[in-house]
Amino acid sequence: MKTICVYCGSNPGKDPVYLEAATAMARTFAERGLRIVYGGAQVGVMGAVADAALAAGGEVVGVIPQLLVDREVAHQGLTELHVVENMHERKALMAELADAFVALPGGIGTLEELIEVYTWSYLGIHDKPLAVLNTAGFYDRLTAFLDHAMHEGFLRPEHRSRLLVAPDTEALLAAWT
Repeated sequence: MKTICVYCGSNPGKDPVYLEAATAMARTFAERGLRIVYGGAQVGVMGAVADAALAAGGEVVGVIPQLLVDREVAHQGLTELHVVENMHERKALMAELADAFVALPGGIGTLEELIEVYTWSYLGIHDKPLAVLNTAGFYDRLTAFLDHAMHEGFLRPEHRSRLLVAPDTEALLAAWT
């Protein structure tokens, strides 16, 4: 595993613990020689992740649609920045570049990216590890929903188990090694 796709929000969230956990994760990834691929923005949790990894000497690859470049949210200090035509191309390229996926606390965009790559795993499109960093229990309700879907017969146990729920970066990396 060399490159981890990080799904995260363009907002910082209300509780500072989200940014703290995100920057700690990014630093740890950089210190361990793991390259980060993410959505390419300089704002919110996205910008914090990129800045923390870069400050720790890591490589950060951004993938951003032209629409967001035009809104001046692209991070200009990345190792690489790929500008694509649309969100579909963004997600496809991020997935192609990644060896694993982790979602940090975020909003509807983060959730959509996570669920899409989870679905791709379910369908056998990829066999890459995927996880959520469950900072301050952020993903507890998603976990409860997935458990409920499994209990009700809409999700098989082997598919449910493909999504790791990790309380912190160390637990995440330990589970992946």
